[in-house]
Amino acid sequence: QLQLVESGGGLVQPGGSLRLSCAPSGFTLEYYAIGWFRAAPGKEREGVSCITSSGGSTNYADSVKGRFTISRDNAKNIVYLQMNSLKPEDTAVYYCAVDTRCRTNGAGMISTAFGHWGQGTQVTVSS
Repeated sequence: QLQLVESGGGLVQPGGSLRLSCAPSGFTLEYYAIGWFRAAPGKEREGVSCITSSGGSTNYADSVKGRFTISRDNAKNIVYLQMNSLKPEDTAVYYCAVDTRCRTNGAGMISTAFGHWGQGTQVTVSS
């Protein structure tokens, strides 16, 4: 079964950092755009960031701009989300998923366009 596996979540204090990883199971990421999403209790799933297959273009939700950085290493078949200056409102389960390109509309990333979702990794920002 083609699936993505997220890792790197945990408990961190406000202002701290985490690096999430997204790796595939059963396929290569090289030809896909990869998106990171998050789901917090009581809130709709939110698109956080996306990177094109080549890594040449990225986008970010306004809520994380300047704090989060998405990157990829196609040779290692992995995508990262570096999260700095974390805030309690960043607490959520973080998921990665694939698309042919980073599709967005006026409301942000189009989550229904993405597939092969992983199980997610919990990020908790709390003192």
